[in-house]
Amino acid sequence: MSVRARKERPIRTTAIGLAIALVVTLSASVAAEPIRIMTFNVENLFDTKHDEGKNDETYLPLAAKQNDAHRGKCARISVERWRDQCLFWDWNERVLDRKLSVVADAIRQVDDGRGADIIAFQEVENVSLLERLRTGYLADLGYRPAELLEGEDRRGIDVAFLSRFEVRDPRHHEIEFSADVAARVGDTRPILEATFVLDDGSLLTGYAVHFPAPFHPTVMRESAYRKLNALLNALPAERNAFAAGDFNTTREEDGKKAMLERWVRPHWEVAHDLCGGCQGTSYYPPRDDWSFLDMVLWRSGGELRMAASYLANETDAQITDAGTPRCFELPEATGVSDHWPLVLEVTEEGKGRLILHALVRAATAFERPGGSPEARFDHQ
Repeated sequence: MSVRARKERPIRTTAIGLAIALVVTLSASVAAEPIRIMTFNVENLFDTKHDEGKNDETYLPLAAKQNDAHRGKCARISVERWRDQCLFWDWNERVLDRKLSVVADAIRQVDDGRGADIIAFQEVENVSLLERLRTGYLADLGYRPAELLEGEDRRGIDVAFLSRFEVRDPRHHEIEFSADVAARVGDTRPILEATFVLDDGSLLTGYAVHFPAPFHPTVMRESAYRKLNALLNALPAERNAFAAGDFNTTREEDGKKAMLERWVRPHWEVAHDLCGGCQGTSYYPPRDDWSFLDMVLWRSGGELRMAASYLANETDAQITDAGTPRCFELPEATGVSDHWPLVLEVTEEGKGRLILHALVRAATAFERPGGSPEARFDHQ
């Protein structure tokens, strides 16, 4: 090595070290900006008007309930608690404003008040309500107009998306149920598919779901999983995809029938596997039992990877004195929902690593004799 090379090498090495440090810092910055996906069953988010053909009579102002037709319909409800709600709850505009306010507070827990980038909702009556939430309570968060397609659920509840990303081709997929459960199909919702255009132009396909309730037979939820997995398998292999919503698979059902092992894990990664110390999103008092009824499932088709998962459950309105989800109750208008929101963060850490590895390889070549223009010059 020449004298000139010996003098210049420390300078080059220092510059390389600084460059590597810069890339490490930039890579960490990239990794620190994940895409956040939330699922949130908002429990009976209804407006104050009756929709013809829907069983939404509970969610009306008390003044609209003072007639024989209303009382007669409520009398046919077999569960006493639900019957009393139908008769006596005063679901007025003040109550609805309170409900929207506490839902918004729950959403704002994520990302220092910015909310998740994509939210999959369940139990929303119509798109007008979500637009009221978006423009009146979340107006500063940059969400685009909500995506909700009306289904045929007898109560009138639907699944929906709210997102900061451009949405393409939202569509419903009906679930095919067997003939022996045909009488129960009116209490189900289709799967909502939408494709999101991420900031780098890549596509992310999402499915918002609300599977049949636990009191329905397991075969109905199996049919829903079968449909969801068929939709996933029809996507290009390189497409990142998620499914988020209320899957209504209880801990007990999963334990007895291995629902996740049979229907989920062969196709998806499960976000709450990363949710350290989380008992569940829903609590069933009669059995003192927690379940992850609400899940976010992930299929990586590229460099996006699951990074973290957590519950958004720390507002006072969300938690009972016993530490369980606080459902929204009248006449006090307290609580939020009988479900806690679950959040998944996915990151592109792979890109940062590739850049770093490329720079390290370049630095190694730079330092080898003949590996850089300066070294080649010194060896001539």
